[in-house]
Amino acid sequence: MDKPVAIVTGGGTGIGAACSRALAKEGFRVGINYIPVMEEPSKVLLAEIKEGFLIEADLTNPEQIDKMVNEIKEVAGRVDVLVNSAGISINSDINSMKIEEFDRQRELVRGAWYLTKRILRQFMIRKNTGRIINISSVVGHTGNPGQIPYTMEKAALDAFTKSLSKELWGRNILVNSVAPGFIDTAMTRELPEDVKEKMMSSIPLARLGQPEEIADVVAFLATRASYITGTVIHVNGGIYGG
Repeated sequence: MDKPVAIVTGGGTGIGAACSRALAKEGFRVGINYIPVMEEPSKVLLAEIKEGFLIEADLTNPEQIDKMVNEIKEVAGRVDVLVNSAGISINSDINSMKIEEFDRQRELVRGAWYLTKRILRQFMIRKNTGRIINISSVVGHTGNPGQIPYTMEKAALDAFTKSLSKELWGRNILVNSVAPGFIDTAMTRELPEDVKEKMMSSIPLARLGQPEEIADVVAFLATRASYITGTVIHVNGGIYGG
């Protein structure tokens, strides 16, 4: 119970998994949140980092979030860092996208808001300390065709960061965003070759970022960044400077 605890949503794959590994190396006991389809990779990751636990919850469901927070209280008794990393991308142009698809993307923003609210009230505000790190995206600032709901969600996370940091004024609870550019994950590997070529041509460093390069910044914010709050840190190879 004395070991610091970090919760990483969507923590079993992609950028979330890299964040889980980085925080484990920093000495955190990591709570890896996952949905059923990501159970196996989450179990493999837990076996790798050893110090941690799994928490199944669909963040679009408030009841599951309530259950998740209760489980964290029983298993860990504390939360020092919350990384809101879970994400989905529903791609379609505005004329083709259905309302239910838009709502599915929007519900994930609500989930990040509600989980943060519960973690703050249950753990951080009582101790007057904590770190909240939201994983947003460069496209929340630049826009991207065919991804309107996704870009809206990521822009909302950065607005959430800025507003929440002001609501927590005077408390030792720091709130920041990390906005990745194009990162080498399963999502980008599945893109058509012509899309990948266009993507690469827009990156001044002429390569995709690695999940570990995002996780390094998350680990810094979680441990050593004592005078940064309400900030969006861009990690994108030079695509956008903020």
